[in-house]
Amino acid sequence: MKIEISQQKIVWTSHSKQKMRYYRFSDSRVLRILRKPDRIEEGIAPQTCASMQKSGTKKHPTEVWLMWQKRRNKIIIISAWRFPGITPVGQRPQIPQDTLEELSL
Repeated sequence: MKIEISQQKIVWTSHSKQKMRYYRFSDSRVLRILRKPDRIEEGIAPQTCASMQKSGTKKHPTEVWLMWQKRRNKIIIISAWRFPGITPVGQRPQIPQDTLEELSL
């Protein structure tokens, strides 16, 4: 599934910028997940989506997740994180405990 973001304004929350620094994700890396995700699931926060791209190696697979929300002509980037391993398809993404605490969910 491809998401068209060319007409959308991208808004980065301070939490997302902090997580991007922590995981060393560039803006372009996060936007690549948004544009061409390997999978999209329902986010844990109301009216959010979580997009994922596979990363890592066959021996040590990881996933890079992005939680975002679409409002009118804006896409709000809420959080980004790296998950060690593979999450089950069809289930909400597993979010690190520190991220959950910071989001106060």
